[in-house]
Amino acid sequence: MEANFRKSHFIYWASGIVSICGIIFEVLFGALGSYILGDGVKQYTLTISLFLTGMGIGASISERVMKQLIVTFIWIEFMVALIGGFSSFTMFGMTAFAPSGTDALFLYLVTFTIGALTGLELPILIRKANEIGEELNRSTARVLFSDYAGGLIGGLLFAFYLRPQMGMVKSAFFVACINLAVAVTVLYLFRSEIKTLSIHLTGAIVIGVLLIAGLFFGEEMAFSFEQKLYKDPIIHMEESAYQRIVLTKEQGDTRLFLNGSLQFSSTDEHRYHETLVHPPVAFAENKDKVLVLGGGDGIAANELLKYKEIKEITLVDLDPAVTDLARSNYHLLQINKGALDDPRVDVLNQDAFEFLEKSDEFYDVIIIDLPDPNNESLNKLYTKEFYSLVRNHLSPGGATMVQATSPLFATDVYWTIDKTIASTGLHTENFHVDVPSFGNWGFVMASRKPIDIEEVRFSVDTKFLTEEVFQSMTVFGKDEDGEILNKDGQAIPLKPNTLIDPHLIQKYERAWQNY
Repeated sequence: MEANFRKSHFIYWASGIVSICGIIFEVLFGALGSYILGDGVKQYTLTISLFLTGMGIGASISERVMKQLIVTFIWIEFMVALIGGFSSFTMFGMTAFAPSGTDALFLYLVTFTIGALTGLELPILIRKANEIGEELNRSTARVLFSDYAGGLIGGLLFAFYLRPQMGMVKSAFFVACINLAVAVTVLYLFRSEIKTLSIHLTGAIVIGVLLIAGLFFGEEMAFSFEQKLYKDPIIHMEESAYQRIVLTKEQGDTRLFLNGSLQFSSTDEHRYHETLVHPPVAFAENKDKVLVLGGGDGIAANELLKYKEIKEITLVDLDPAVTDLARSNYHLLQINKGALDDPRVDVLNQDAFEFLEKSDEFYDVIIIDLPDPNNESLNKLYTKEFYSLVRNHLSPGGATMVQATSPLFATDVYWTIDKTIASTGLHTENFHVDVPSFGNWGFVMASRKPIDIEEVRFSVDTKFLTEEVFQSMTVFGKDEDGEILNKDGQAIPLKPNTLIDPHLIQKYERAWQNY
């Protein structure tokens, strides 16, 4: 009787533990898709849908499992451990070496498979608890409670500990080890019911050796796979709570990547940052207070510090890992000159949208140096609502400059951003510049007053920018001039991007899919 109680009690614990593992794998696959394949909302939607569909199919298949419930459960856990444990490692390998598209197919197949195995194991646990002597309604309620509660714990663990502390490769192997530990514990508790105990034990040992090897050496091997994704050697890599941060360097060229997207190259960043910073500062009537949204690498702040008239710079960047790196990494310090530690610079690690909602300050210059709108969280920073907040914090004689992706590679994206800014009542002027590491890159300057570029005079030293060059930036070629034609040759009117209608994401995805 006591043995049966111990077994049934562990079944409830096992259902909670495997649910924790299942939800971690589910969100892990979404994070993998977001990092490697892009468009986080799309990838999370697909992985959650496939995982839940797999669970449903697995639950349906469980009806056919009539005998050897414990043995079936053990081997389900073995398969979850093996497939889930090597999922991230294999995904990075396929991204580096396999033909394009196979990495996505692999991710979706693994997501569906783990979902199906998770859906298969819970009904088996319920039936085993009932077989031991628990009433069906009680065993079902307890197993499902453990399952749902475990799901919450798994999501919190991944978001706040596993991903930022262990990374995606090591997290997968670690969680797989937990699945294996559950299987081995069940194997021990129910050993009297299993005839071929040695075979199952041998399987557990083999899988355990593979997982432990992956736990200690998998990340290093995956690092070598990931190196294939970058032209230059990786000198720093970390997984923050928000993104994957990679620094590369080769022959004096330092590059920063966030979630695989290039943020700057030290060989030509001056072209980008001088265009971003100096025109709005030169145009603004006053220069006392400056707000930088994004720019966690500190390079824009370094350009701003050239102006003695600027008394305070508030820099708002969401990720403290980026600003900490900009303050401590030797290679970044060579570029930003320690700008983030200057007494005039105040660094705040906050969401830019929320900062503007809560702040009651006015700024003479607002620099918007944010990543491109390739997901929902970034899209909100390219909406009419966001630019309305920017307008409300801009001094009457002030100016703002927005990095606005490439008008050549993503023409309708660039001009939609311009349309969105103008829809708030701000006057806009359009610029583009050739940045070799990026290509042809676009900016939108805006102000409450009409913009006359003839008024702009630069009073600080620059490597690239002059008044003549600046004025030439307003000239766009026919293939990037903002007139978007449909297949019948008719102009398509652009509409502002809003929180309710975030159509900019789809435009961005279509524009960059071949680059």
